[in-house]
Amino acid sequence: MTERVGPGGADPPEHLTAPEAGMWQAFRDGTVYDLSSGDTVVDDPHGGHPWGPERTVRARVVCWLLLDGPPALAGRVSSLKLAGVQISGALDLAGGIVVPYVEMRACRFERDVLLPEARFTTVRMVDCSIPRLEAARLHTEGDLHLPRCRFPGGIRLTDARIGTDLMLNQAVVHRDRSGRSMTADGMNVGQDLQAEMLESYGELSLRGATIGVSLSLRGARLVNPYTRLALNAPQLTVERSLYLTPAGVGAQARSGMTPARGTRIRRFECEGGVRLDDGRFGDAVDFEGARFTFTDEQELSLRRVQTPELRFLGERPARGRVVLSGARVVNLMDRADSWPGPGRLHMGGFAYENLVPRGPFPLALRLRWVDAASAEYNPEPYERLAAVLREGGEDEDAREVLLAKQRRRRESLPVAAKLWGYAQDWTVAYGYRPGRAAVWMAVLWAAGSLAFARGDHPPLKSGEHPAWNPALFALDLLLPVIDLGQVGFWQLRGGWQWLSAAFILLGWILATTVAAGATRTLRRT
Repeated sequence: MTERVGPGGADPPEHLTAPEAGMWQAFRDGTVYDLSSGDTVVDDPHGGHPWGPERTVRARVVCWLLLDGPPALAGRVSSLKLAGVQISGALDLAGGIVVPYVEMRACRFERDVLLPEARFTTVRMVDCSIPRLEAARLHTEGDLHLPRCRFPGGIRLTDARIGTDLMLNQAVVHRDRSGRSMTADGMNVGQDLQAEMLESYGELSLRGATIGVSLSLRGARLVNPYTRLALNAPQLTVERSLYLTPAGVGAQARSGMTPARGTRIRRFECEGGVRLDDGRFGDAVDFEGARFTFTDEQELSLRRVQTPELRFLGERPARGRVVLSGARVVNLMDRADSWPGPGRLHMGGFAYENLVPRGPFPLALRLRWVDAASAEYNPEPYERLAAVLREGGEDEDAREVLLAKQRRRRESLPVAAKLWGYAQDWTVAYGYRPGRAAVWMAVLWAAGSLAFARGDHPPLKSGEHPAWNPALFALDLLLPVIDLGQVGFWQLRGGWQWLSAAFILLGWILATTVAAGATRTLRRT
């Protein structure tokens, strides 16, 4: 015989079980229907203790109450508030319009919860055991709260529209048959998405999602080490900030605040790749204290990300890559020990305007950071760093960076050009230390003056020569353009000819390198 479930009068329909009749009455009254036993072990919805028929209601009765339930009692607002209840069968509200407020605490679902294309005001499921939540294109006017729930078969929220907040704090989500723990591609959340201390075992997919305020993964643990990604969120838009930071554990801890002294801290941990390519973040992307565990093929990808502030303050990943190619930030806040080593950092096209180091970050380490950005010579990271330092008034450091760029470039040149590069480096440091040319000139002038003063150099023509002056003679050899009237009037024999030729050659080298450095300086200005 087929049972009929429909609206009733003052008394519950006869075909309802005793627990269902009680739920029916509580629905009309808008009160909490609590079937908990009082024993915390027995009442644990995630435990193995069986719940009997005295705590079980049919999913079809729940659906009837939500879609076409009885009217509320006079002066009351009907709502479904369950605690410690077991729901048998699949809760299927696909395409339905649910007006009553829904709240379930410490409940146990025997089968999947199916909410695709359903419309709700507010749904709160707290500390519930749900085999799988299927809610593609779900629409809520208010919140969707799922804290401390466990989902052995994952969550699907593709293209869902959450009016205010989506809460997944301390939820435990396992992978589905496709390897994803949560699929929320194209989801739109009106305010915050809070997933603090979330445990995700599989790929957490937020491709193209939009978050109206902030996305918090404080203290979350994302585990998906055997495939490429643990967090897959390209084209993610967050109007305020993305937090991959520690969270305080305990009653004293409050979301978004510095934990009180003595509060236990749980850091954000990720085993598997992270993809945030083309993301847009209105305030900041915060990695403070984050720990990433990658394989050699996995990476933290921030390609073309745009944000006013990037706080790269996590632990240095032992393996894998960090990719910032094409990213654009205003403030780069970082630590020297947060960045990976050579060959594992890629910054082609990475643009930043200000450096805000946390802790000591001397220029020598900053140059190693730039060197690590490319296996082969690439001038762009050096020029970007030099420009930022110059804008900050650190001209001397900017020149050191550009000098390091020339030295790195020299490594890729052929032998002849490399030798000429060494000459420029030793003499005037590629024009970035022009005072060095004056020192070399003074040393050579002094040495030449002493050397030529020891020799006897007869004139070429008697009576047609200036007075012998070894200091002016040495200076005339060193200055390739200026004629001081000394060269060309004296006979130089043997080694003196070679010495004068060496002075002329060194003078031309000094003059050429100074000219090259001056040209480079003019180009920078």
